[in-house]
Formats: sequence, C-alpha cells, structure tokens
Amino acid sequence: MTDTTLLLAMGAMLMGIGAFAGVLAGLLGVGGGIVLVPAFFYAFAALGYETPQLMQICLATSLATIIVTSARSVLSHNRKGAVDWAVLRGWAPGIALGAILGVLVVAQLRTVTLQLIFGILALGVSLYMVLGRSDWRLGETMPGGIVRGAASSVVGFLSVLMGIGGGSFGVPIMTLHGVPIHRAVATAAGFGLLIALPSVMGFLLTPLPAGVAPPMTLGSVNLPAFLIVIAMTLLTAPIGAALAHRTKPARLKRVFGAFLILVALNMLRKALI
Repeated sequence: MTDTTLLLAMGAMLMGIGAFAGVLAGLLGVGGGIVLVPAFFYAFAALGYETPQLMQICLATSLATIIVTSARSVLSHNRKGAVDWAVLRGWAPGIALGAILGVLVVAQLRTVTLQLIFGILALGVSLYMVLGRSDWRLGETMPGGIVRGAASSVVGFLSVLMGIGGGSFGVPIMTLHGVPIHRAVATAAGFGLLIALPSVMGFLLTPLPAGVAPPMTLGSVNLPAFLIVIAMTLLTAPIGAALAHRTKPARLKRVFGAFLILVALNMLRKALI
C-alpha cells in the first residue's frame, strides 16, 4: 500500500469511526472512549499496524479526543447548573494521580495484556448498563476521606487503562451514593478532563520504536485520528441527540450495553487466541 493510499484509507476509516462515536455520544450520553479504543484498534490493525504497541496508541489517542469532548460537555452542563463542583474539587487530586499511574503502567504493557484488561473492564461496565437499577444504593452521600482518595485514584487509573473518560465509572459511583443521574452525568464529564489532561501529557512524552505507529503519531497520540474524530463527533453528536428524544433512554442503554458485551468478548477472544 502506497503512502497516499494508506493515508486515504486511514482517513476514510477515521471519518466513519468519528461519525459513529458522535451519534452514540449524542444518543446515549456516553463517552466516546469505550467505542473509540476498539474501533481504532481494528482500523489500525487492518492497515497493518497490529504491533505490541498498538493498544497504547489507541488508548492515548482516545484520551486525547476526550479532552475536547469533555471540555465541551462540562461547559454545556455548567450553563444549566448541573455540575457538582464540590465533588470535582474533592475527587480531582486522586483522579489525576491515578491517571498518571495509569500512563506509567500502560507504557510497560503490550497490546495483548491491554486487550485483556480492556475486555474484562468493558465487560463489567456493559453488564452494569444492562443489569443495573436506578434504585441500587451503597450510601446516601458521596464518600470522603480515605475512601474518596482510594476510589478517585482507582477511577483515574482504570480509566486510563481503558482509554476512556470518567463517566463509565464515575456515573455509577455517584448514582450508587444518591446523586441524581443528570447531576452525575454532568459531573462525570469533569472527571474526563481530570483523567485526560495529565494522561495525554504523559503519552505525548512516551516515545515508540520506529515503524510501529501509523503516520503522524506524536509520542503515542495519532494526530490524524485525533483531529478527524473530533471534527466528525462535533458534526454527528447533534444527530444522536435528536434521535434520543424519540426513544426511551433506559432501553437504549441496555441495547448499547449488549453491544458492548459483544465488543468486550471479541477483544478478549483476539487477546487469547
């Protein structure tokens, strides 16, 4: 495949990935990372970049897109007064610390191990989406002290290992502690920024061996994937939001959870074969 053909094929794949992720984000209110990571993996593998460092590139590039989408989301929610800034301030140090630790661990792991981690964690997230109930509770207020420090660090750490924002872990934690769902979603958008900013800075400074990354990769972040996906999600997210008003959110989340189960199981299959 010539350089021009490769770039054209990569651009077409990334436009499709970004469009799909944008529709899902608008439709379900989910962060794009849990879709982008496997989509990046299959696209780059199809282009001949299935190397031991591929999952690292996918995680880093996904987190780079989350900087933009989370910032846009948290500003939108803040205009409606939905963001709980007290929770964000309290959880920020632990989340950032966990994210930095996550970068250090990801840099030492190879694609197969990261595939296993992503598959297992994505399976857990998807099962919660399918089976979780709105009346489940672990407490009536958000945890503080040592529990908050440990929980926030785990959220940051696991999110980097999956290449996702804080919503997949943050929203369940908040709703299980009595935070209304709309406030939990708005606040978790801020978690995404706290995770993505320090981790992407780390990934930009993480060099890869020559020839293992797709064209125009800086550190572990693929710049064309970042730019194209951001442009497409901004275009297609309103389409997903319009579709969301025509269907029941709970049913949609269960359907998406079932889809994620298949994605997680396929990632595990590829890692184990």
